Amino acid sequence: MKYQEKLRLRRVTLAAVLLTGSVLSTSAFAADEPAEEKKEIVVQGSLGALPLKDVGTIFGFNKNLVETPRSASTISKEQMERFGATEIYDLVAQSPGVFTNSFFGVGGALDIRGTPGEIYFRGMRRLDNPGNYPTPLGASDRIDIVRGPSSPIYGPSKTGGYMNFVPKSARAGKGKFLDHAEGEVNYTGGSWSKNVLSASIRGPGKLGSKEFGYSLYGEVEDSGSYYNNMGTKQTILQASFEMDLTPTLRFEFGGMYHNYKGQQNGGWNRLTQALVNNGTYITGTAKPLDTNGDGLIQASEFTSVGNFNPFFVNPASATNASFAAYPWLALNNVGTATLSRKNVLTGPNDKLWNKAITLYADLIWNPSDTLEIKNQLFYDGYDNLNENAYGFSQFHNSYVIEDKIVATGSVENSAGKFQLQLSPSVRYTDFLHGDDFTFEYFHRVDLTQGYTALSARRLSLECNCDYTNYTRGYYTDAAFAALADLDFKFGLDVTLGARYDSINVRTSNDLSKLRVPAGVTPSASATNGMWSWTASANYKLPFGLVPYGTVSRQSTVIAGQGAEIYTSNVLGNAWTTASRMWEAGIKGSWLGGRLYAAIDTYNQKRTDFSIQSSTVNQSVETRGIEAEVRWSVDKHLLISGNYTKTKVYNLSFLNAGSTFSFLGIEDLKGVDPALILGGQPGGLISTNTMEKSRRAGIPTNTYSATATYAFDNGLAFAVSASAFDSVFSGQSQAVRLPAYTLVDLSASYKTGPWLFRVVVKNATDATYFRANFTELFGSTIVLPEKPRSVQGSVVYKF
Repeated sequence: MKYQEKLRLRRVTLAAVLLTGSVLSTSAFAADEPAEEKKEIVVQGSLGALPLKDVGTIFGFNKNLVETPRSASTISKEQMERFGATEIYDLVAQSPGVFTNSFFGVGGALDIRGTPGEIYFRGMRRLDNPGNYPTPLGASDRIDIVRGPSSPIYGPSKTGGYMNFVPKSARAGKGKFLDHAEGEVNYTGGSWSKNVLSASIRGPGKLGSKEFGYSLYGEVEDSGSYYNNMGTKQTILQASFEMDLTPTLRFEFGGMYHNYKGQQNGGWNRLTQALVNNGTYITGTAKPLDTNGDGLIQASEFTSVGNFNPFFVNPASATNASFAAYPWLALNNVGTATLSRKNVLTGPNDKLWNKAITLYADLIWNPSDTLEIKNQLFYDGYDNLNENAYGFSQFHNSYVIEDKIVATGSVENSAGKFQLQLSPSVRYTDFLHGDDFTFEYFHRVDLTQGYTALSARRLSLECNCDYTNYTRGYYTDAAFAALADLDFKFGLDVTLGARYDSINVRTSNDLSKLRVPAGVTPSASATNGMWSWTASANYKLPFGLVPYGTVSRQSTVIAGQGAEIYTSNVLGNAWTTASRMWEAGIKGSWLGGRLYAAIDTYNQKRTDFSIQSSTVNQSVETRGIEAEVRWSVDKHLLISGNYTKTKVYNLSFLNAGSTFSFLGIEDLKGVDPALILGGQPGGLISTNTMEKSRRAGIPTNTYSATATYAFDNGLAFAVSASAFDSVFSGQSQAVRLPAYTLVDLSASYKTGPWLFRVVVKNATDATYFRANFTELFGSTIVLPEKPRSVQGSVVYKF
């Protein structure tokens, strides 16, 4: 069978799973619950995958996903455990609308609807994490994935969407504390020296005459890696406590500590189509520049040779003669070799170290069933250090403190139930950030040989000097939001909300730390006011169908990877902007809650496309379709299917007609690669059409399906499969990465307090690639993903 025929058959098969929900729903109408009744439904064997519970992290009201007029999915801890999900990339099989390009190999946040997403913790927005550290999954009780900008209650946010992590709870459910302690110990080992030990315990306690609940979780990892010069050491500690101070007043507090030590992974350099297709790699060593003999190339040694690197080359007309003035870019001893996927840009001394601390304290007053006033105090901070031998280093030392009051009142009468939320808040962000990328040359190292004095750089973090940027500052957001939900008994539910933010920023540069301080503005400050609003409606039709629509405008702050705001952006009033979205869809739940299906289409775009941050907040327009089916056939069998169609256009690039990009070998067809790989030419590439302005690396079509079957004797099996279209690796569309299908398998056996599980990831041993920072580096580097791996877990529950 030809490849295209196989691909077509695979798509048809996976799409059929999605259509199952529509076909089965026609026979399920008689089993539907009456629309006016709302009671907790428990479906045995569903792994918590069905949208039966209230989810307050989308609009702030306690409604389940069927009742909420937005595209969203929840992933329970039971799903993550059964399918062996250990990193955010594994969530793609469980939810539509998500796919993530590589951000130098670090799974910090998902790309949602084709743009970098945000991370929330219990409904409070954390600092941005595109690739500062891998976001841990093991400490979560549930993960909500909300597609599109957040509710006005949650503050300025990005266009694409967010993941909300719900930590393990100190309560058993229905507001009650456990009557006894329970916990588990889990050891997971596997391929490439994987070693993870975790333990959790939760239960009741007493402080004087007051009862409280607690939940404690700890995880320690010391693992190797498939890739050379890489490994992971990390410690995660999480605790939560809840106490009823009075019959109407309760206190919830806790936090998480995460100490991560690993490395970024730039993947393969010297990218060509032949390298992707068959591993053919151009070898050769760079010319010596280490004149002082310390084994590292300093900034002054690059500049000592004069005009070292051309930054503006016309890729269409460049020839060998174009580089005659740049002899230091040429390689010696040029040849070819077959490159192992293990050999990547990570050097033996590279480090990505991050300490993150997240704390919260909520005081909730419930004087009656119709009134709740909640005060949420939240802290999130990280201390990040990142060093890469090819020439990039950075640090962040940033934190945010937010205090938010949410007052919720409700009235219920013969017309329906009507709720109103009022929320004043103050959010303070403090940042200190430095980076060093002026002499970031991926190609100098020959990956078949590794780093030597010909390719390794002395970094700014090693000398605390010669930074490209070194900025510190703060911004304060004082805001007020209102949100109303009008749920009429005849079936119509309308949600309306608005928010006003007044944000004051002050930022400054430490000129003494910069390599080139000339022309850099020492400091800047400004205050901007921003409006956000949302309007949504859904209607309960017969037969369990709920069509809905949403329109919204969401403000956003243009901050960098470490929450920093640059003086140049403040002076140019380019540090705040907004996005608009419309979304329409239909949802339904049948068979007594055992079958759920949803489909939507949307368009979202930035209103000011002259402003963007290429790492965390891009000015894009996204159009797409998302579909999801989850069906608990019986207590043994659970299946799901997802389909995503996504097209992402960079509006800044489209408006300008061209954009700067570092140029790869395939961009410079008229040039001998041996003449340029000692440095990194750059130039303008055309983006003057919608197709040329598309964000690279994001597949147009994504299909996924999962199934799990649990026998009565404790044996369970699970399989997930995801299929992805081919994509271009970079904005210039010079290298195409092939389509691929990922299959993961899992088998577990439970007997008494013991659980044994084996997970095979990439079971078919597919060879595939993930694009890396496509806007700037997509034509120069690419991440070859890992082959088949196996991990096994032993769990003892008590």
